[in-house]
Amino acid sequence: MVACVLLGLEEGPLRVEVLEETRAQVVRTDAGQACKVERWRLPPGVREGDFVVDGRLDPERTEALRREVALKRAALAVPLPPGLEL
Repeated sequence: MVACVLLGLEEGPLRVEVLEETRAQVVRTDAGQACKVERWRLPPGVREGDFVVDGRLDPERTEALRREVALKRAALAVPLPPGLEL
């Protein structure tokens, strides 16, 4: 894993993968490269799965990813036969 703690967040779109107490693991979407950044470098209120572009949250990209994941999950869901409940 590449440590990019010293790099600025302005280098391209990032997707927040894991939030920890003081650090976060992010993925540079242009390169697919995962790295760790100090959590204070991320915008306030950021959550796992959010996109950060130019140091700001990008709600449109985040929502588009959530819709895409929901559609893929729905497509993979196995329908239950009538009368069977889980």
